[in-house]
Amino acid sequence: MSETKPDYRATLNLPDTPFPMRGDLPKREPGWVKDWEDQGLYKKLRDARCNAPKFVLHDGPPYANGQIHMGHAVNKILKDMIVKARQLKGLDAGYIPGWDCHGLPIENAIEKKYGRNLPRDEMQAKSRAFATEQIAIQMADFKRLGVLGDWDHPYRTMDFSNEADEIRAFKRVMERGFVYRGLKPVYWCFDCGSSLAEFEIEYADKKSQTVDVAFKADEPARVAAAFGLPALAKDAFAVIWTTTAWTLPANQALNLNPTLDYALVDTERGLLILAASLVESCLQRYHLQGGTVLATVKGEKLGGLNFQHPLYDVDAGYRRLSPVYLADYATADDGTGIVHSSPAYGLDDFNSCVAHGLGYDDILNPVQANGAYAADFPLFGGLHIWKAVPQIIETLKGAHRLLATATISHSYPHCWRHKTPVIYRAAAQWFIRMDEGEGVFTKDKAPKTLRQLALDAIEQTGFFPENGKARLRDMIAGRPDWCISRQRSWGVPLPLFLHQETGELHPRTPEILDMAAAIVEKGGIEAWSKTAPEAVIGAEDAQRYTKSTDILEVWFDSGTTHTTVLKGSHRGAGHESGPEADLYLEGHDQHRGWFHSSLLTACAMYGRAPYKALLTHGFTVDSQGRKMSKSLGNGVDPQETSKKLGAEIIRLWVAASDYSGDIAGDDKILARVVDAYRRIRNTLRFLLANTSDFDIATDAVPPDQLLEIDRYALSRAAQFQAEVLAHFEVYEFHPVVAKLQVYCSEDLGAFYLDILKDRLYTTAPKSLARRSAQTALWHITQAMLRWMAPFLSFTAEEAWKLAGRSESIFFETYTAFDAPDEALLAKWSRLREIRDQVNKDIEALRAAGQVGSSLQANVALQAGPDDHALLASLGDDLKFVFITSAIDLIAGNDLQIRTSASSSVKCERCWHYRDDVGSDPAHPTLCGRCTSNLFGAGEDRKFA
Repeated sequence: MSETKPDYRATLNLPDTPFPMRGDLPKREPGWVKDWEDQGLYKKLRDARCNAPKFVLHDGPPYANGQIHMGHAVNKILKDMIVKARQLKGLDAGYIPGWDCHGLPIENAIEKKYGRNLPRDEMQAKSRAFATEQIAIQMADFKRLGVLGDWDHPYRTMDFSNEADEIRAFKRVMERGFVYRGLKPVYWCFDCGSSLAEFEIEYADKKSQTVDVAFKADEPARVAAAFGLPALAKDAFAVIWTTTAWTLPANQALNLNPTLDYALVDTERGLLILAASLVESCLQRYHLQGGTVLATVKGEKLGGLNFQHPLYDVDAGYRRLSPVYLADYATADDGTGIVHSSPAYGLDDFNSCVAHGLGYDDILNPVQANGAYAADFPLFGGLHIWKAVPQIIETLKGAHRLLATATISHSYPHCWRHKTPVIYRAAAQWFIRMDEGEGVFTKDKAPKTLRQLALDAIEQTGFFPENGKARLRDMIAGRPDWCISRQRSWGVPLPLFLHQETGELHPRTPEILDMAAAIVEKGGIEAWSKTAPEAVIGAEDAQRYTKSTDILEVWFDSGTTHTTVLKGSHRGAGHESGPEADLYLEGHDQHRGWFHSSLLTACAMYGRAPYKALLTHGFTVDSQGRKMSKSLGNGVDPQETSKKLGAEIIRLWVAASDYSGDIAGDDKILARVVDAYRRIRNTLRFLLANTSDFDIATDAVPPDQLLEIDRYALSRAAQFQAEVLAHFEVYEFHPVVAKLQVYCSEDLGAFYLDILKDRLYTTAPKSLARRSAQTALWHITQAMLRWMAPFLSFTAEEAWKLAGRSESIFFETYTAFDAPDEALLAKWSRLREIRDQVNKDIEALRAAGQVGSSLQANVALQAGPDDHALLASLGDDLKFVFITSAIDLIAGNDLQIRTSASSSVKCERCWHYRDDVGSDPAHPTLCGRCTSNLFGAGEDRKFA
């Protein structure tokens, strides 16, 4: 009866771990989200860091309307990664998610469902309920992405306390001298039925019909005298060019530049007044031949001349004159050098006419809120302005005042919600003043203008990326006054009372604002809507004053959350970090949005920015660079991607992308991210498996007793961690992901772990050689989990259940490595270079079919003095570094490598090819070191 052959494989320390190779993320991630919620992880993290220095990333609130898209996911994941990275740094890094709740999109949604004529308080109540539903939907999606935050206590701009504090913020801005009421052209959207702020405007191409229109001189003798002529032989006309024919019916003046030369040109259509430099191009446009310039004068000579409205003889309603005002904004860049002025529909026109004495009450403003002319407006009453343009042109043609018309495509302001063209329209609105001027109820006047304060604050702010600074500075430098009033229902009220005759504010306005805030704090904006004027200002004053129905525009809502939230509703919730938040983070479009409104309100209230730094990210685009959109069908849906691949893949994609530009994603890009995830996960699995029987408390090898390559691996990990933390410090993640993949594949997989396998598997389980390796691996695992945790949060937490000793990885701080040993790093860096060259020679042998693995190769290595000393310092352990069975080291002048197939026998257990295989008759298939490791004192390993 033959003896059973020994199973030497069973004597190897083969790795084992419950950490699966497949993450099975879509199925398992919801469980981790639930675990975090059930255990109250966020609250425990706050308690654990309660005395630590704070880091505040203030959440720019997404709008509470509709399911989240990939842009939302990118934004929230970036914020989450930054907060977690700061948490792991040891800071008290809280995250209070927020929502923007008031405003037109919700009001539109309610109108679509219930109609346009709901009572104000009913519209507000239905809007509040709608926003609440939307927040619940979005919150579930954000949690699913692995975002840790105070989801039980988010901030909402519609919370009563926030609405009340917003009124108080408005009062503070008023006290500082920045608030005034004025009639001024503001952007107006017909679809919104309201004024718009500069932030709510985007530019897109629009087709317009240009017109060149002649205004007949009302005083020919004065025109002749201005040009130095005794008399005029023909009718004279000032010719204007405009792209907005719809404004012509409301024309009230003409503007000429005082320093430009203007020519009086004799043509078959009469005497035309044109900018001298444009005469030739204008006559070509009018198809007029042989025009003769009779005289030329500076524009200043023509100021005060009167011309007849071009429809003067068509309808009595236009029997008025258009005086010439001198203004620098009339240029000879294009057109005719003469600008027609409808002060209700252009800011420059408005300023010019008012400066020349036109009273507010005399300004013609026939265009209604819905875009139609007033019903009683002559000739065009009831017509929408866009539809009226052809009729206006035909009427001008019939009056012999049209010289030319053409269709052009030009950049034009559009509403960023409706994507429809907007106009300038004069309306009595409330403004925040950017420059010098008087405000209402000023009692604590700011020392500088708001523009100066904001520009100064920008200089004190950090920008990531840096180019955001110039962008924000340019916007602030050139922006007009901020129109903060809206003619809607769903928003924080401007709780003001205006005198019915004078339009003046009630003298008790500051007190009224305090009363309104107190009412809203108890019952929300609905309570103010239901409050009768008599209850606030008394019955007598209620007869003389009108309660304003305007609301504060939504950018004032979100723009004051530095006060309403950080100093209000969530003061005491981990948000007191001094006067400013550490960071605001949003898409780069928020230079004209939330960053902008927050800067202006904070500077108006406190004279400083509400943030220490601004970080901007790009839009999500497809692989062709097109912005993701439903209409193009090129979007990547976060909900579907989470179900299919796992939210962890979205997180890794975000982390791996350079967010300073647009962020490209599609199925192919995500497939590459999946491959990267698998590489990292497999490395982590190896680390966990090979430390599964290791207890750092009882099995650790002291640093001075570690094998040299283990000390090198820890030095390399320390060096790598310094790079990672430097990137985290400036909010960079994509270099970390790229470097981590290289670290896993090259530093670990292709070098250190490759070399380590023999020692881990073949030496005695508790030997110094194996425990040294495990000590290094344990520290590397601990460090790597912390590096990963900000972006691969689910995976790090999953692994932490096996490798950690606390409830969550996020209670930890980054590993405290000793300083890297630079000499050791340099030595092993050179060894790796030589090893790479040796591997190329071995690979050539393998390709030729002479060897199977590198262990079958013998290497003769000739080296120059420095390299020889370096290689010789490893003694007999050198062969383990090169993963060969034997190395013959030869002194020489330079590096030369010769490889050949070994003629020795292969050890059944360790697979090395050695001459001493069978030296122990009891174990004829084992080499000497295996018998020693199994049955003797064990081999002596010092270096590798």
